[in-house]
This record gives sequence, C-alpha cells and structure tokens, in this order.
Amino acid sequence: MRWACLLLPQLAIDGVLRRQADPKAPLALISGPAQRCVLHAINPAARALGLRPGMPLAAAQALGGGFAMVEHDPRDAERWRQFLAAWAYRFSSMVSTDLPHSIVLEVGHSQQLFGPWPRLEAQMREELKLLGFRHHLVAASNPYAARVLANVHDGLAVGDNTLLNALGQLPVERAGLSPDVARSLSRMGLRKLRQVFALPRDAINRRFPRDVLQHLDRLRGEEAPLGWYQPPDVFEGRIEFDHEVESSQALLFPLRRLTADLAAFLAGRDGGVQRFTLVLEHEYVAHSEVEVGLLSAERAPAMLFELARGRIEQAQVPAPVRGMQLIARELPPFVPAERDLFDPRPQQAVPWTQLRERLRARLGDAAVESVGWMPEHRPERVVTGEQPLPRTATIPALLRPGWLLPQPMPLRDRVQRVLAGPERIESGWWDDEDIRRDYYLVETASGQRAWAFRVAGEQAGPFMLHGWFA
Repeated sequence: MRWACLLLPQLAIDGVLRRQADPKAPLALISGPAQRCVLHAINPAARALGLRPGMPLAAAQALGGGFAMVEHDPRDAERWRQFLAAWAYRFSSMVSTDLPHSIVLEVGHSQQLFGPWPRLEAQMREELKLLGFRHHLVAASNPYAARVLANVHDGLAVGDNTLLNALGQLPVERAGLSPDVARSLSRMGLRKLRQVFALPRDAINRRFPRDVLQHLDRLRGEEAPLGWYQPPDVFEGRIEFDHEVESSQALLFPLRRLTADLAAFLAGRDGGVQRFTLVLEHEYVAHSEVEVGLLSAERAPAMLFELARGRIEQAQVPAPVRGMQLIARELPPFVPAERDLFDPRPQQAVPWTQLRERLRARLGDAAVESVGWMPEHRPERVVTGEQPLPRTATIPALLRPGWLLPQPMPLRDRVQRVLAGPERIESGWWDDEDIRRDYYLVETASGQRAWAFRVAGEQAGPFMLHGWFA
C-alpha cells in the first residue's frame, strides 16, 4: 500500500483568508484572554510588518497597527479539516483524520484511475491551490511515516527500501514524539531518529512510556488501526461578514466561494445537487432564504454560481446582510451529460442544460417549461409539459409535422396530391375522448405540405387540417 499525508500547517488562518475579499492584506488571528491577547497566526503580509506568532497583541499594535484581526476559533479549523477530508474522498475511499493537523489517504489503488503518483500529486496540489490551502504533501509506505516526514519535507515520496533512511534523518523533536520525550532524548545526546532506532527495546521501555516504543514501531511499518472518514449527506457552509452588506454585488464574492466549496464537496462524494438554500443572515429581522432549484443534478462550480447569482439578484432582501449560509440536503447521484466525440457546437456555445437553468434563474421557474413526449397515440396529447417520459425512453420515429395546430380545422386549400398515407389512429376509448382518423401527408395547390385527416374509412370528403410541415 502507498499512503499520502496532507499536512495543513496554516489551516486556521487559511480558512479565514478564504473569506477575505483581499487575502493579501495583513491579517492576524488572535487568541487568549482579553487582557493578554497574543497573535495565534499571521499571513505573509502581516509577517512583512514585523509581526510574529505568539507576540502579545499590545506589542503588535505598538509596531504601528495596519492589520486586520480575527478571533481564532479552534472549531473553525476542524471544520475546514473535515471539508478537506470530503475533498480528498474523491481520490481514495480510505481517508483518515486521526493523525493531528493532517489528512492521510491510501493512494496506491488510486493510481489505476488517476495515474502515477507524480501526476496525482500535481492534480491534488493544483486543486488545493485553487481552494486556498497551504500544505505539505508526502508519500510513504505507511500513514504514520508519511505524517512525520511531512513535518520536515514537502514533495518527498519514499518506498519501503528508503523509508528507514528517510526516517533516520529526522530530528528527534520533529518525529512526532511528545515534547517531554523529545527533550529527554536530546539530553541523552540523541539528535536524530536513527539514533533512537538503534537503542535496545528494553531500555526504551524502562525509561519512557509504552506509547513511545509503539510509535517507533508504527513508523517502521507495524500495522495500526485508523478510523475511516465518511462524507456527510448534507453540505453546510457559512461565511460571516465583518460589516453589513447592502448590495447584491457585494454578496458575489462569498457566494462564489460557497458554491466552489459545494462543488468540491460534491466531487469528493461523486454526487450532484438538485436543490440548495441560501440563507442571508440579518441582525434585527428574520433571516431571508433564497431557494435554488435545478431540473437535474449538477456540480460544476461555474454553473452553480451563475444559478445562485441569478436568484440572489432577483431576491428582495429586507435588511443588510451580516452573513451567508449555503445548505444543500438534496444530493442525488450525478450523471454527466452525454457528449459527442466530435462536438459540432461552436466553442462559445452554452450547453442546453446550462442555458435552461440560467433562464430559470433569471426569468423565474414559471417562465421556462419542459417539453416532453408522452406515451399517447392521439397527436394533440403527445407533446406535454407535464410528466414526460424518462430520459432513457425511446421516442418513436413517426411522420409528424413541426407545427401542430391546437385544434383541427377544415383544410381550405385545394389538395393537389396525396404524398403519403393513410395512417390510421384509433385511441381514447377509455376516457370518452376516442378518435378514429386516417391521416395523410398532402400537398396543397399553393405548394404547402399539410398533415390532414378524414374520418376513418372514408375515401372521399373534406380534409381536416392538423399541422404543417416546414
């Protein structure tokens, strides 16, 4: 087996930066009591101002300020780790969040689908960059070794033959041991993990807790159970604003981020979404809800954003917005649209399914109706907007006009000749609206081609016009 470890050293602040309109502006996470606040984490722009993690807030402000502050919430960081676990689930069904500050996944079997490890690694890094999370990515033959190697390396991939050598070069304090154990080993003159591996097992058991030897054995490949991640059946995302938002245009940035997160979540579970709710949070009035419904399951981030944008722009918001939630509970399986190998459409053409959903979002649900084929012989009841046949049903190839009249009417033009027919249609006896007709394709004296009928069995008499051919 082959394991990849995704270490997230800046997860807490990366999660906050994703919500900022300008992520390059100086930002610091603060934690601790009100009288002794310290900087928990900072972004590169804040570091350029001279700020450092662990610095007292008062000292940071004495340097001149000029940076934004957000209170650190450990639960928020864990929510982002669960989100990334759902994202990683698309690459492997064996994903675990048991190891601290990281996600491990088995990728040996995934290479049959995604290609060799360098290609899979490049794809994961590209998607993580788009999602906005800094990371270390390491591959090894067991998850525990991959986890400790990620403390020092990024991009390292080791096999069974080189694993012990790579582990042996790790500093003791970066080998996943507790700080007390690492200090004790350093006092003994042990600086590298290979020196610890060389110690007699009995000596380690006498001088250190039992879990130390257990940890060393796991690094060298001893199997240990991990809990496997299972993606939830509901997506919930939320962004809180630091000021009141009154313009729908100002809601587009958080909306784009939420729909992109939803798309990443859906890709991880290989599903789609058919309905989701946007909750606009207000301070003094009840929250507003904007429903976004689709006629079929989708998961493309650009399409989800466009549909939600159309609904937001049409919504009547009673008060300024302080936060936005996206909640999706209807997550049916996703079936990709069928495409021809050589697509004849122009490059800029919009697929019909996307155009349909955009029109519904812009004009309203009632403005766009579906047209379906019903299993019915009576021509006036074949085409309907209600309960059409399933997509897999076969529509019979019959001679039918492109323009069907709502009701048959007498054909006033003289019939020049009969081109095809008769086709007899007898149906409807069960609902007291039965018909008995012989249909013909006729050409009129003016050169038009009409679809007309006579009462069944009649060889002469006037024609009733029911449609025109182009």
